[in-house]
Amino acid sequence: MKLVFNGHNERYVVEQGMLNLFPGEKPVYEPITDQDDTWAVVSLEEGDRCHVTVELSYRGKAAPYSLDVPLAGDAYQREGQRRRAIGKCFFLAAREVTGYTPPWGMLTGVRPVKLPTRSILAGASPEQAARELEEECFVSPKRAALAVDCAQASAAVSRQLAPGQVSVYLGIPFCPSRCSYCSFVSADVGRTLKLVEPYVQALEQEIARTGAVLERVGGTVHSLYMGGGTPTVLTAGQMDRLLTAAEERLPLGACAEYTVEAGRPDTIDREKLEVLRAHGIGRISINPQTLQDHVLEAIGRRHTARDILDAYHLARQVGFDSINMDLIAGLPRDDLDGFRRSLEGVLDLEPENITVHTLAMKKGSTLMNQGGGGQDGELVSRMVEYSLDALEAAGYRPYYLYRQKYMSGGLENIGWAKPGHASVYNIIMMEELQTVLSLGGGGVTKLIDREKGAILRLANPKYPQDYLAGLEKVLAQKEEIAAFCAR
Repeated sequence: MKLVFNGHNERYVVEQGMLNLFPGEKPVYEPITDQDDTWAVVSLEEGDRCHVTVELSYRGKAAPYSLDVPLAGDAYQREGQRRRAIGKCFFLAAREVTGYTPPWGMLTGVRPVKLPTRSILAGASPEQAARELEEECFVSPKRAALAVDCAQASAAVSRQLAPGQVSVYLGIPFCPSRCSYCSFVSADVGRTLKLVEPYVQALEQEIARTGAVLERVGGTVHSLYMGGGTPTVLTAGQMDRLLTAAEERLPLGACAEYTVEAGRPDTIDREKLEVLRAHGIGRISINPQTLQDHVLEAIGRRHTARDILDAYHLARQVGFDSINMDLIAGLPRDDLDGFRRSLEGVLDLEPENITVHTLAMKKGSTLMNQGGGGQDGELVSRMVEYSLDALEAAGYRPYYLYRQKYMSGGLENIGWAKPGHASVYNIIMMEELQTVLSLGGGGVTKLIDREKGAILRLANPKYPQDYLAGLEKVLAQKEEIAAFCAR
């Protein structure tokens, strides 16, 4: 789609709207010619008011639209109002020409739950927050209800947070093999085995330096999460060392939640699970993604559905009473019946958490690089709709939710929990409720000042070898935590 801007250069806002309504189109910034039938001219006139006009043509069908809204507040607030007006005007023109309203309406961001959370914390009722999403953002009633359910969980956690608390993420960027849909920073442990032990040693140093800074500024750890990659690719001894380092160096006295992503069953054994229990880990993930063997093969997993069930039962035997299991709607070679069987198989196990992801075609994944392999949006939508009804009927409630670019059907990822089992860390991380210190390769720390609405991001080197080579810089960067807390 050719895009022409007059009076502004809000590329990001318009491009996100284009992806939302025209998922097959790419932005092209060239003059429009008589031969073009797919284009948009987005014009802005700004003073005390913001006047936006969108002239849009899609495959020869035209739909002009205009909006006029007042501007108020400081420069930052006016910028947000202007961007919202441009996004809304483009959405309304695009909806007019396509006749289609996506499930999330005009919302294009990762965190749609922030809007109703803000409203609820300001005193709105759940019904008022849902109505605002439906009327102002054109969100479907079903998605609005999901967002408000998650917003109530987010608001409940928000009210319990205290000054000086942080959450800590320990990243283990290694996996036994790379799944075809994955774009996370993770290395095939078989190819990088020699890096694992030096990486563990380096992470121990980062934990120690982080703990020293937290002690100096009077910070305490509210939740601890070890993720990846697949943390259980480490040996039992390596996990024991890292968790011991965390206990000895980090201020964990008031930590409310400890989670480790055990993840893949081909990395789980009794010895590792007993190490986790010995260190007080209360919550783990065992993530099948599917219980269909042919789909596991298609995504590059080196285990069977039987292995998943065995790992789950072993975890119960060892004593874990809070387990999360992930499924993905839209995997290659899956179909609606297969997805139903996978979900029903997981429901039969009765884990405390179930997370349903919608397949996203991520840059850097094998699926994207090799030209596809995922399912069409209509089929994926049917899978997700089935999961919504089945999980609610089984007594689970949605508690956190997020979206991604290039996600099938423009849908979402949803974490579901039995009553009393919502993950505090997942809510805090996704809704940016408090500072999260991310340690290890690929970690991105978010220092959050909620009163001022400020976020400072500090990124570690992405890949294990770069993390090791840049360790001194990583350790020195911890002083920025102290500086941020002193502001």
